[in-house]
Amino acid sequence: MQPSDREEIRDLLKRTAVALKEADVPFALCGGYAAWVRGAPEPDHDADFLVLGTEAEHAAKVLADAGLEVVDPPEDWLVKVVSGGSFVDVLWRTCGHPVESDLVGRAEVLPVLSVQMPVLAATDIVVTKLMALDEHYCDFSRLLPVARALREQVDWEVVREEVAGNPFADVFLELLDRLGVVPRVSAA
Repeated sequence: MQPSDREEIRDLLKRTAVALKEADVPFALCGGYAAWVRGAPEPDHDADFLVLGTEAEHAAKVLADAGLEVVDPPEDWLVKVVSGGSFVDVLWRTCGHPVESDLVGRAEVLPVLSVQMPVLAATDIVVTKLMALDEHYCDFSRLLPVARALREQVDWEVVREEVAGNPFADVFLELLDRLGVVPRVSAA
């Protein structure tokens, strides 16, 4: 990512958050930029926000009314806010499930590029990233720096419970155990 690209995505992230915040739409920064705010490396791609499933249409209208370019992609679980070559995804489903108020409610208001906004909890960031792993997307190289950076902020037992049944997530957690990134699970 070129420096101008990074500034473009950062600006779009701030403008999206401010529009949602001013309209009292419940939301939370998630994904790579939420991890970055909590100490992980800055992502080199889009930014992501979660909104409640019940607020999806309202959020899209608020963003358009704020003068942002909103695009409806073929997927039926998000809209994209576009500026130049950058975009922000506004999702109302994650890992196949509607975004619920408890997930957004656990977010902590933090300063992000000088804008106060709700940022997903570290445990929820890791869970959502791990639950996205499947046979079509299984890139541990993006997840390892996030897990290392957030390891002391994450409740790893909750992560293990939440991702149980996803073999890709299970393998990643085993890798973290073997690397000594997280505490090894003791045999019961």
